[in-house]
Parts: sequence; C-alpha cells; structure tokens
Amino acid sequence: MIRPRFIIAALVASLASACLQPAQAEAVVSAPAALVKAAETKGLKTAVFAGGCFWGMEAVFSHVKGVSSVVSGFEGGKGSDAQYETVSTGKTGHAEAVRITYDPAVVRYDQLLQVFFGVASDPTQLNQQHPDIGTQYRNAIVPQSAEQTKVVAGYLAQLKAAKLWKRPIVTAVEPNRGFYAAEDYHQDFALKNPDHAYIRYWDVPKMAALKRVFPGLWKPNFTRG
Repeated sequence: MIRPRFIIAALVASLASACLQPAQAEAVVSAPAALVKAAETKGLKTAVFAGGCFWGMEAVFSHVKGVSSVVSGFEGGKGSDAQYETVSTGKTGHAEAVRITYDPAVVRYDQLLQVFFGVASDPTQLNQQHPDIGTQYRNAIVPQSAEQTKVVAGYLAQLKAAKLWKRPIVTAVEPNRGFYAAEDYHQDFALKNPDHAYIRYWDVPKMAALKRVFPGLWKPNFTRG
C-alpha cells in the first residue's frame, strides 16, 4: 500500500516549486527569546517534539548546535502500534515525533523551543502540517522533566500574548507516554534522500529558514541519529 506522504511527493514533483514555497514561507516566524529560560543541570538531556512529518523535524534539529542526536519516531500511543504503516492510519494515538539529545551548555531547551515554533513547525495547524493531515501529524510538546514543563508553559504563554501568528496556537503539551523509534529507513531521511520531492519542497526551506532566522544556532553538518 502506498502511504499518503509518498502520493503527495509524487504530486509535488509534478508542480513548479514556486507553487509550494509561499505556503511553507508563511509558517516561518522569528520566534522571540524566551522570558523563562531553562536552567538544566549539566550533562546531555532529551527533548521530544511532534510537529508533522518527522523527516522535516529531524532535518531541522540535526542542524542545531549542541544537538548530538535526532531520532525519528512516535509518541502518544502503545509500543505495539509503533510502526509507520499502523501509525499512518491515524487510529493509534501516536504522533510522528523526534527525540533530540542535546547539551544544555551549548543550546538550552528554551532555544530548542524557539526553533520548534519558529521554523520547524506551524503551531496553528490542528492535526495537520501543510500537506499532511491526521492526528498523527499533530503539533505537540512532550516535556521530559519538571524544568522543561515550566519552560514550555512560560513560552506558550509568551507566544500567545505576542500574537505572532494570524491564527491561534494549538500546540498541545502532552504527558510522557514513551517514545518509540521509527523504522531504520526513516532515520536521517533528508541526509540520505536529498532529492526526494517531499524533502526538496517542504523540508529544504525549513533548513534554509533555520540558517537565516537563527544563524547563531545553525551548524552546517547534519547530525546523524
């Protein structure tokens, strides 16, 4: 069975890039520095974000300084349902997500939130990210600690008050039910498949936006999962 994303990629390949670039560009926002900054202990930490197709989320965060690993996977459902074909039905409770390992001495959690809201995803789309539709593409944050929970609450309140988007923010804060890595062929997908139509039209602009909007956080090398 051909999954919807691959059907979309085939359709996109038949269109001129100019037709799709404005849709992606509209989602890019210069998200402000957080008023509530993360104060995490020394040592590597993890963050889990769901923001549509995990290929693009992985591609963006793999270019952030201080990030040592980004794994594509699923959060929100049961381990027994954590397979791409099953999650794609939209009936498992899972969302496509990424697990990010980072060094808070180099990049703070609140700065990862800036990237998440500013260029990695559109926080105003409910159960959708651009061409992908379904609960498995919902916009969500899964705090991994009390400190992350505090920082997320503060940043969401700050962004909602700032009204940077024309539509309301619908990003959910979800409990940590566990993260399950996706199949091997999904890992480092943008690095391995730079000419894939979906990557070129939806994810390359996100990586370019990261470099443009947050130059201090950008690193040129892709961090393998």
